[in-house]
Amino acid sequence: MRIGVLLPNWVGDVAMATPTLRTLRKNLPDARIIGIARPYLLSLLDGTSWLDATLAWEHKGRGRIARTWRLIQQLRAEKLDLLVTLRASLSAALLARLSGAKKTLGYARPGLGWLLTDPIDRDFSATPPTSAVDDYLHLISHLGLTSASRQLELATTPANEAAADGIWKRLALPSPDRIMLLSTGGAFGAAKHWPAEYCVSLGLRAADEFGLTTLVLCGPQERDAAAAIESAANHPQVRSLAREDVSFGATKAVVRRSRLMITTDSGPRHIASALGTPTIVLFGPIDPSASRNYQRESIELTVPLDCRPCARHTCPLGHHRCMRDLTVDQVLTAVSKMLDTTTHRQAA
Repeated sequence: MRIGVLLPNWVGDVAMATPTLRTLRKNLPDARIIGIARPYLLSLLDGTSWLDATLAWEHKGRGRIARTWRLIQQLRAEKLDLLVTLRASLSAALLARLSGAKKTLGYARPGLGWLLTDPIDRDFSATPPTSAVDDYLHLISHLGLTSASRQLELATTPANEAAADGIWKRLALPSPDRIMLLSTGGAFGAAKHWPAEYCVSLGLRAADEFGLTTLVLCGPQERDAAAAIESAANHPQVRSLAREDVSFGATKAVVRRSRLMITTDSGPRHIASALGTPTIVLFGPIDPSASRNYQRESIELTVPLDCRPCARHTCPLGHHRCMRDLTVDQVLTAVSKMLDTTTHRQAA
């Protein structure tokens, strides 16, 4: 059997799709499974064993029509028995329609069901929302496949670990069990961001009260913000990756070996869950139900406000209280609890 899986568009969603990939492989050990994803996301799955091949597809930007046609030709050459799309969009449904797959399975938005051979109804406005983890697993349950675990799972490679070793050496970081990661941005938008001055205070107090070194994670668009936190703290135990050229693989290895992570509801949070690193998650405009990843060693912090969750990219009321009212004291209390109730299992 030859199966294509069109993976989600974002880092966190790909991590939340890993229980589905694991289930496909476990139930169909002899199948050829091909993952299709945006180019920058493919390396996130390096070190895992569920996919036999991968195909890159950047569906946005200049040249997207030529790229899409090239992918369609590649998929037709594979002579797929099944294509599962974990994206519920027009572009995904069109790709499925043109892929040549004998059977196409996915959630169908209104008016798009005819593009799939096996469209599955889903109420996209349901409240509370369901987790993407459950959405993806429910989709393949229509193939008669069930999963024994909803645990996210990623892996690192020797090259990833070597890259992290280099970061440790260049930044003169302490042992991994003294590293607290801080990820307070996210591609979603400003509404998820925790204030920079809170980050500075957290890093300084974590050093003083717990002896932890804070390492600020950042993507390419967050380098300036991470560097500003490090500069404002001006303390040897508050560092950042702003001046490091960090790949997804190196990021995974850094996350895997660290003691814990303070994070917004963003991609790094799900990477941490998939690698077994405890998390303290700061929820603002998003309902935690929508991105629940079933991590056991996780503390979720929210502020009870009538205006949340609004799911807006910027605060429509201008006060951003859902994040500003999450205080440094609250986070440090959670850090203390996490240090007391978990052990460091990530060997360097």
